[in-house]
Amino acid sequence: MNNNYCIIMAGGIGSRFWPLSRKSMPKQFLDILGTGRTLLQQAYDRFSKLIPAENFYIVTSTDYAGLVMEQLPALESRQVLAEPLRRNTAPCVAYAANKIKTVNPQANLIVAPSDHLILKEEEFLRQISNGLEFVASHKALLTLGIHPSRPETGYGYIQTGEKANYGNLNNLFNVKTFTEKPDLRMAEIFLESGEFFWNSGIFLWSLPSIMTALEAHLPEVASLFSQGEHLYNTPDEPAFINKIYSECMGISIDYGIMEKSDNVFVLTADFGWSDLGTWGSLYENKEKDERGNVITGEGIFTYDCANSIINISGEKIAVLQGLDGYIVVESKDTLLVCRREDEQQIRQFVNDVLITKGPDYV
Repeated sequence: MNNNYCIIMAGGIGSRFWPLSRKSMPKQFLDILGTGRTLLQQAYDRFSKLIPAENFYIVTSTDYAGLVMEQLPALESRQVLAEPLRRNTAPCVAYAANKIKTVNPQANLIVAPSDHLILKEEEFLRQISNGLEFVASHKALLTLGIHPSRPETGYGYIQTGEKANYGNLNNLFNVKTFTEKPDLRMAEIFLESGEFFWNSGIFLWSLPSIMTALEAHLPEVASLFSQGEHLYNTPDEPAFINKIYSECMGISIDYGIMEKSDNVFVLTADFGWSDLGTWGSLYENKEKDERGNVITGEGIFTYDCANSIINISGEKIAVLQGLDGYIVVESKDTLLVCRREDEQQIRQFVNDVLITKGPDYV
């Protein structure tokens, strides 16, 4: 019996990738990278080199359960966990952990988002294998920390403490602190210190370890989900989940568990990781032309344009002149033009469109 399981979180609406990512079809279900596989499919492909198909669980919104089944036909419907409400990552983990407990109480879990870019896959899988081996034999909560390559203000950071003594792993450390997204000056200090790593949001732990942590630090959440012990994997599961999600608080696994626990470790690594959260992160990771542009689309003509990301699909002809450092995205009935440096405002744009024009455009 294979004790290793993978939980992929795929419930977000990807508003920072608007207008390509819409509530009806968020970015994890799109081929954002132009590889022929969506971000969700790429995440599944990556982990399936270590995890058998029957040991995957995809946590998503009720709205997207059908899309998951469509894109991952190797899975059965019992492996798609449909959340009726968005409650952040801690309830999502509690749901999956309790469900897996009914099948294999000794499981080791990988928890990962569905929208990451991993360029050095072999190295990534090596680190995941090492991590699974560690958590299988230790009551530890493990996360992956990425060597920072720049003073990034869009990521959370993990500060390493003492090196942990385990086997041949020289990249395993106790975690000293977690820090939310810093300002530029603080990010520069983090980078110079050599003690801080990007928080990848990828976690590994044994089922007993995470259940103990949930009971200790989020007892209300733990109690709600444990009530369904005899209902998971039965026809009564959806009704039970609908009921408790309406009662459950929304809280992240980082804040609710990782920051409060004293048995947290980090594996530091470099496997070409990027959180594909924004148009800017996509720009950083795509091939550029001689003027520093990333262009997707067949009918795009640029003149004196530089350092821009331009995504215009279909048969539309677009002629762009004199743009430097812009995001230009056309999708269906919507055109977005904004400065790359102001991309954090996209969420505000989406909100304004929603209020003024209604949900059809977002």
